[in-house]
Amino acid sequence: MQNASSLTSAPVAGPAPTHVIPNAKPNLSFWQIWNMCFGFLGIQFGFALQNSNVSRIFETLGADYNNLAILWVAAPVTGLIVQPIIGYLSDNTWTRFGRRRPYFVLGALLASFALFVMPHSPVLWMAAGMLWIMDASINIAMEPTRAFVGDMLPKHQRGMGYAMQSFFIGVGAVVASALPWVMNNWLGISNTAAAGVIPDSVRFSFYAGGLIFLLAVLWTVYTTKEYSPEQLKAFEAADKAAEGQSYEALPQVVRTASRSYLQGGIWLVIGLVLWALIQGNIERLDKNLLILAGGCAVFGVCLLVAGWLASTGRHSNGFSVVMNDLFAMPTAMKQLAFVQFFSWFPLFAMWTYMTAAVTSHHFGTSDPTSQLYNQGADWVGVLNATYNGTTIFAAMLLPILVKLTNLRMAHMVNLFLGGLGFISFLFITDPDWLVLPMIGVGFAWASILAVPYAILSNSLPAGKMGVFMGIFNYFIVLPQILAASILGFLVTRIFDNQPVYALVVGGCSMLLAGLLVLRVKEPDYQQEPSV
Repeated sequence: MQNASSLTSAPVAGPAPTHVIPNAKPNLSFWQIWNMCFGFLGIQFGFALQNSNVSRIFETLGADYNNLAILWVAAPVTGLIVQPIIGYLSDNTWTRFGRRRPYFVLGALLASFALFVMPHSPVLWMAAGMLWIMDASINIAMEPTRAFVGDMLPKHQRGMGYAMQSFFIGVGAVVASALPWVMNNWLGISNTAAAGVIPDSVRFSFYAGGLIFLLAVLWTVYTTKEYSPEQLKAFEAADKAAEGQSYEALPQVVRTASRSYLQGGIWLVIGLVLWALIQGNIERLDKNLLILAGGCAVFGVCLLVAGWLASTGRHSNGFSVVMNDLFAMPTAMKQLAFVQFFSWFPLFAMWTYMTAAVTSHHFGTSDPTSQLYNQGADWVGVLNATYNGTTIFAAMLLPILVKLTNLRMAHMVNLFLGGLGFISFLFITDPDWLVLPMIGVGFAWASILAVPYAILSNSLPAGKMGVFMGIFNYFIVLPQILAASILGFLVTRIFDNQPVYALVVGGCSMLLAGLLVLRVKEPDYQQEPSV
């Protein structure tokens, strides 16, 4: 058993944090926070390559833009499944390699493999399968990094930790998004190829992404050691004592079997009825709506399984813990869930329909074999680099804006900038001017990546940081599934096959998210000026 003094020491085998405060989690220095967040540079490098180029790869391999949403749904569904599982497992893992770090390495290895293989996909189904593998791998690496900030930093430094992650997200995404354009315009690597063949500029970009992903994550793993579970418990007890509360072990939340059976049955019936209605009117509706119906039915089945496990007294398995905790979220987490939902809907619309919107609305072509289409697709990479580049500077300005106002107002302002930016795509005709609205999207993106987590992490117990962060990811994933379900219908049936309107709908959603921020109760604990 460790004594009190050892429980306030540095993470195992790591460099001693500066400004050690007795009986409290020590502050980390700027460079220690830099090192622990550096892995996000690689994670976002892979994520940005995926977001900027997968629709292009799908269309090159013969996909119609009307089917892009259903092909992309693999990514959010993967996150829905993987992140809570990884969060639960990492909460309950402790090896000589640490708690979260083994998952960093596993995710990086798998994602790097997928990045090398993806641009060699000869047919559409293989590309869709590689997207599934790639996104699962990125999620394995990403989820523990969110919990890692809560593990390693005292409350007043967590805002700085998430802002640092936003900084690296911006840097990685800028380079990755623009890389095919750089390969073509600076290095002379071809950005066109025969029908059904991925251009060399895209292939070499994915090779670079695989290498950078792995090296960046390994840097964080090498330079940052973790606190043991005993140390984390002692730090949490010290926080409670400072707040005038006594430390108590976190009770396990258990829902009754009857409640799970009732709610599960309702959701299952809703899903089956929707499926029948949509299937019976498939010609007038859109097959992507079946995703929504299937999601309702699957959620119902999950609740029924949870009810069966509860009726047999099996409450401690990972599935039951996640399902029970889903209905026992802290108040701040419930309020933030609505904000996240309407913030992420437009991001999925952008990642899915940006290429089709810009090439058709601003470059006037939907032929993926034409030079004009590929110029438009390359310009989308530049636009993605613009909003991600803005994220770098927005992450540095965000603490100042929060200090002048507060977390809620800062987040609202940034979401409004992003929402208006998306809507303006409809009215701007010169593609060069699309850079301006992407600056607004960049401010929104920086805020989405930092502010909700700064509020959330201070309301979560240390022992369940991973699983609650994984559950919080539901409200990132669910709007993406909804977008995959309805955007195809809206574009083809309502907006006369004009993909640019998917961005307009997304902009309206982000404005609503900005208004919903006003409902969120900020934690009583006041952040230092580093957000």
